[in-house]
Amino acid sequence: MRKKTYLKLAEYQTDQSEKHLNEVRSIYKEMRGYKHDFHHHLQTLKGQLESGEIERALAYIEQLDSQLMNVDTLLKTGNVSLDAILSAKIAQAKAENIAVTVKANVPDSLTISDLELSIVVGNLLDNAIEACCAVSNRRFIRIFMSMKGNMLYFSMLNTAGAKTKKTGSLFATHKDGVHGFGLRRAEAILESHGGWVKYNSEDGAFTSEFLVPALAACFEVF
Repeated sequence: MRKKTYLKLAEYQTDQSEKHLNEVRSIYKEMRGYKHDFHHHLQTLKGQLESGEIERALAYIEQLDSQLMNVDTLLKTGNVSLDAILSAKIAQAKAENIAVTVKANVPDSLTISDLELSIVVGNLLDNAIEACCAVSNRRFIRIFMSMKGNMLYFSMLNTAGAKTKKTGSLFATHKDGVHGFGLRRAEAILESHGGWVKYNSEDGAFTSEFLVPALAACFEVF
């Protein structure tokens, strides 16, 4: 790849990632707002019911139900930015009838930046969603994230089609070059922090995992 093309794609990927991170943060903030208002809604309903205004209370519930139809339960991984990116991608996956399960416990403060984390996790999930959409049988994505000492560990298993072959460190996708470049950007980010990413393709399933230093090393002074 020529240097000029590489720089243009890098700029595009960064701009898109910053835009996406801001969008998911806004979604997360809105969802938190609904949670904050829940107490007030209960108080309103309680007052209406105590006053015998049953029809008014039912209308209020219908209005709330309409507003909350597209609001999913907040993920609580421990990392606000990770909660945001996962919530956005899970909503996208569910729209494609993909069942998603997440088990994650991650500190809020990491040495890998919010933008870098968004690029890495976002691109891996985009790849998983793409693979799921290519099959007609049961679609699922299973994600696990946790700390191993000062290392952030991520693993994901998702539905896929037939086993595919590697080209270099990556597997072929059905998207254009920008998508493949996104995965290379994710790989480069992890390597720049001293981490690694691995993929494995089998008939019917695909796995992705990475391990990267994510907490500052602590040294005791005597």
